[in-house]
Amino acid sequence: MNIQGKIGIFDSGYGGLTIFKEILKELPEYDYVYLGDNARAPYGSRSFETVYRFTLECVQYLFEKNCPLVILACNTASAKALRTIQQKDLPKIAPQNRVLGVIRPTTEIIGHLSPSKHIGIFATEGTVKSESYLIEIKKFFPDLIVTQEACPMWVPLIENNEHLSEGANYFVKKHVQNLLTADKNIDSILLACTHYPLIAPKIKEFLPSNIQLISQGNIVAKSLKKYLLHHPEIDIRLGKHKQREYYTTIEAEWFNEKAALFFGETIHAKKIF
Repeated sequence: MNIQGKIGIFDSGYGGLTIFKEILKELPEYDYVYLGDNARAPYGSRSFETVYRFTLECVQYLFEKNCPLVILACNTASAKALRTIQQKDLPKIAPQNRVLGVIRPTTEIIGHLSPSKHIGIFATEGTVKSESYLIEIKKFFPDLIVTQEACPMWVPLIENNEHLSEGANYFVKKHVQNLLTADKNIDSILLACTHYPLIAPKIKEFLPSNIQLISQGNIVAKSLKKYLLHHPEIDIRLGKHKQREYYTTIEAEWFNEKAALFFGETIHAKKIF
């Protein structure tokens, strides 16, 4: 059995780097391959079939790069493609491999983070329409009151580095007010898009101080660590040499320039496809 495999981290663009950064804090010794499908981003407003097709192509690429474990560090891909890939494709193309998402780890604990049992969710249009969070949260916390708010302008603001500018105020304030008007008892808000941690300081400007913002990175990282402890048959296939590779579907120079904003350090990616 090949023990030199890598953990694949996939996102439709840059946001998955916020998840990857937290995974590295928990599991720094492993080898990783990051793939951002920036050329076809954003996924948020695309159809289920399109997101599924794009995600499967990228998962297969990571399998070819010797990644027996792939993390969909993208809420839209997790919402629209993960289950189909797990149930339909994996048994046929790679029955020994595993693909995990970011929704399940979050929904397993979200109810413990809200004293009032009223939570809000900021997400892309695609994630909201999928109702994936509503379905998964109900499995673990059926009494939790969940209110969603789609924020279609936030990803473009972040990727153009305008998310902390005065120009972003209108779009942030609008969605904060929409959410809190829909449920005045919300005490916790989940940032259900991997881009959104970057806009958290701006969101907090318009939130009452008693409302907490919850980012997914640390939750997903701790969940992955637990998963590997409970699945030694996967862990034994993974190399632990602290190697990292980065790939993108756009020009590498463009990716590298923006990636540092999300990752906090310089990245040297290669273009594929």
